[in-house]
Amino acid sequence: MVTIYCRAHHGTAGELCPECRELFDYSAGRLDRCFFGAEKPTCAKCRVHCYKPAMRSKAQAVMRYAGPRMLYRHLLLAILHWLDGLRRRPQQP
Repeated sequence: MVTIYCRAHHGTAGELCPECRELFDYSAGRLDRCFFGAEKPTCAKCRVHCYKPAMRSKAQAVMRYAGPRMLYRHLLLAILHWLDGLRRRPQQP
């Protein structure tokens, strides 16, 4: 999603711009440290909001733009993400 957003808004091809790279690295780090692990729900359904407010708003902007475009570029990933949104929220450990 970040690649789709960066290509459209920052004109990059292949690599991410520094701003988008920072967001990607931040989100990957947050996912690695999530205590839900493999059971992590989508962020919209998660009980714990682990992103800083500034990064959360950037991530929302990326998802708002790239989400609908995923249907054309990565149909299977879009369907899997939609199915993840249907899962129940896990209980906090």
